[in-house]
Amino acid sequence: MVKRYFTKGVFDFLNELESNNERAWWEDNKDRYISTIREPALEFINDFDSRLKKISPHFAADSRTVGGSLMRPYRDVRFSKDKTPYKTNVGIQFRHEQGKDVHAPGFYLHLEPRACFAGVGLWTPEAPVARAIRQSIHDDPAEWKKAAKGKAFANTWSIAPDESEMLKRVPKELDDGHPYPDDLRMKSFIAGARLSQAQVTSEGFDAELSAMFTKASAFTRFLCHAVGIPF
Repeated sequence: MVKRYFTKGVFDFLNELESNNERAWWEDNKDRYISTIREPALEFINDFDSRLKKISPHFAADSRTVGGSLMRPYRDVRFSKDKTPYKTNVGIQFRHEQGKDVHAPGFYLHLEPRACFAGVGLWTPEAPVARAIRQSIHDDPAEWKKAAKGKAFANTWSIAPDESEMLKRVPKELDDGHPYPDDLRMKSFIAGARLSQAQVTSEGFDAELSAMFTKASAFTRFLCHAVGIPF
């Protein structure tokens, strides 16, 4: 059955939260958050699990309210100069089954006024994991080309890190004459795809997102194999 999960109300709430990011406003509007954002998001997550399993049986859409795919709305302000207590976006992450034990690739959906996007891959993995991925790219450039440069992938997904998110040079243990030297300098191994509010609030968005993630299957598979986990 074709469904519409997210409405304009999601973005209305987040816009208002941005202007009223304080505990008193949140407490007055918490029931609205639950009905407009949390409940539809959990329904989306629950329904999306069967689609995700068709991409890979090793990823899960977890609809628990705590510890599941829906990220908490509360900001960690312990080490931040910005002490506003609530996130003005909605994050949904689909983790690998081994994600609690190792730094594993994942799928991600981000809802934010004027800044919605989907993502795949690993963001700033620890040094040994990053080295393992760079080594795999170095050792099998043909497979990396299929995974990260293919037409179906590149028409949907973009790998475009800022120079600030790159190593200054190719690691000395790798060949800087490699066909993809810039990819050997990456600190994160992620791809993103922008989404419009109209897409997110349309009927059948779950099918559209599933198709996008499917086009990133080879990319995700490459990363999984690079870090030694199944896809």
